[in-house]
Amino acid sequence: MPAITAFYAGLLGLLSIAIAVAVGRVRGKANVSVGDGSNLEVIAAMRRHANFVEFVPMTLILIALLELNGVGNAAIHGLGSVLLVARLSHAFGYRADESRNAFRAIGAAGSTLALLVASVWSIIIFL
Repeated sequence: MPAITAFYAGLLGLLSIAIAVAVGRVRGKANVSVGDGSNLEVIAAMRRHANFVEFVPMTLILIALLELNGVGNAAIHGLGSVLLVARLSHAFGYRADESRNAFRAIGAAGSTLALLVASVWSIIIFL
């Protein structure tokens, strides 16, 4: 079992719950049950969660496959840590009133980097 990846998956699962709860709170505050109601706060909350769901599953799958293929623990921890910190940063930095934000940029770059490294490394293992 890819135990290190399971650890990061668990932490990211908790973060996913926190982000989903935040979406519910924003929806309740804006009185928007379905859709976004053209409310910028609701749209930002929805995108914060959607972006998480767009990046995390594939990256975790690739990290788990690397772990199963014998990639060293330090590298797996490195990828998992980058992904976790990036997603925390992105969630903290994605705001409706601020399209450009250092936390959001760090989160996006870190998430992309983790996905890119895990993807390329997986291809190299095959070759």
